[in-house]
Amino acid sequence: MDDKISRSEEVYSKLREIVQAMDIHSKYLHKYYGLSGPQLTILNELSNIDKMPTGQLAQKVSLSQATVTDIIDRLEEKELVTRQRSSFDKRKVYIQISDKGRAIMQKNPSLLKEEFIRQFNELEDWEQTLILSSMQRIVSMMKPSKIIKNDQKNIKNSQQIIKKE
Repeated sequence: MDDKISRSEEVYSKLREIVQAMDIHSKYLHKYYGLSGPQLTILNELSNIDKMPTGQLAQKVSLSQATVTDIIDRLEEKELVTRQRSSFDKRKVYIQISDKGRAIMQKNPSLLKEEFIRQFNELEDWEQTLILSSMQRIVSMMKPSKIIKNDQKNIKNSQQIIKKE
């Protein structure tokens, strides 16, 4: 039993190290470029194409459309992107990187994702599959809905204990 607990603690500790590495990288990007990791990820995606609808961009960077819209608002304030309404479908908004945004991307800010992909691609197929499978399992275990559901049971039990006292 102790081995399982120590293993689970070690896995959780490694997850915290991943979060910490992402946080350190994000602070570095903000300090030297004045942008967050997600903002640079979006600029990087836009630098490879002419323009892209917001929904497609959200899918490409694996963020919700609402989050991407918020990020685009901030990038637009900094004049790093522009929005264009479709002339055919007024509901569709295209995002395009500006010259100022391209200038930042030409400085080639290091994106944690790119370094990870480079190293991941050097792994053997079986290692990649094992990591992917493990990460999928971890993500399903850490879904907020599961954690909140369990927490709500604990809250209910705590409230019942308090009422008895």
